[in-house]
Amino acid sequence: MTLDPQSLTFGLDTFGDVTVDGAGKAVPASQVLRDVVAQGELADQVGIDHFSIGEHHRPDFAVSAPDVVLAALASRTERITLGTAVIVLSSDDPLRVVERFSTLDALSEGRAELTVGRGSFTESFPLFGFALQDYEELFEEKLDLLATAITGEPITWTGATRPPLKDQSLFPPLERALPTWVAVGGSPNSVVRAARHGLPLMLAIIGGPAQRFAPYVQLFHEATQKLGNPRLPVGVHSPGHIAADDTTARDQLAPHWIHNRTEIGRERGWGPAGVAEFDGEVQHGALYVGSPETVARKIAATMRALDVNRFDLKYASGPMPHEQLMESIRLYGTEVIPRVRELLSEPGGPASAAGSAFDED
Repeated sequence: MTLDPQSLTFGLDTFGDVTVDGAGKAVPASQVLRDVVAQGELADQVGIDHFSIGEHHRPDFAVSAPDVVLAALASRTERITLGTAVIVLSSDDPLRVVERFSTLDALSEGRAELTVGRGSFTESFPLFGFALQDYEELFEEKLDLLATAITGEPITWTGATRPPLKDQSLFPPLERALPTWVAVGGSPNSVVRAARHGLPLMLAIIGGPAQRFAPYVQLFHEATQKLGNPRLPVGVHSPGHIAADDTTARDQLAPHWIHNRTEIGRERGWGPAGVAEFDGEVQHGALYVGSPETVARKIAATMRALDVNRFDLKYASGPMPHEQLMESIRLYGTEVIPRVRELLSEPGGPASAAGSAFDED
């Protein structure tokens, strides 16, 4: 399938990483939240299509309630879609999720969207009273209920994790079917699950070569076709950072990425990260780091290799200062995205890409 460069869309994702100031001192979470709103405002101003905020419940991320932050952005933006990256559906109530985002959709005049997944952290399970041994069943049932609820029709549903529902309505009523993506990190079962529910696929690619995900894209389209559904969009979410030149971008991001990767790795039993791992991901993996031209070429290569409709850059990785994040957003909107469209308009454009698996779903 040939990509139509003008039909592609581009977004930004953030988890609201707790940042540092110019002196290296940690910024309070309250200020980080206000900074995230400013970052979303700038994204709208420079023509980016999507702005999505993830959910976490831990000290290194400021956002635990993405819908509240997105509601603040709804009053300060005009055209950008306002979404999640991701809502941890397994530890939430799908019906409350739909009511919150129906409210956001009304406030933003039809700009709300959802990306749901199982999440890469498990803190929300004990926090909200869910057992990790129910991980699979909770997500399967809650996604099924959510897929029923986002249509806006009265809900009749039966499952094992909650009492049945018959002709129940949600408020405020949805004015349209709520756009909802399913985030997947590389599990074939998760890919087929998204297709079965007729929901677009968002691939979370945070390490290794992106070409490895081509079979998942093919599987998704084949499963969707066999189920008798129309072809659905596929997007990619990957981390990166943009600066005036390659060296500046690398030097700005490297210490923060290494810090973040090492801290999370300590919790999960991984060895410490280092410069070699960082450079490997920049050169051959899923880190989109460099000048606008370097990053644009890598994004174009990924979109062409995977034949995807959307690319979302996770622009905050570790405690990077707000000012550097703002410049990265500005360059992404004003220089990278237009250049990606140019590259994909050229016959035989970028043909190689980078990335690997990380299971958001």
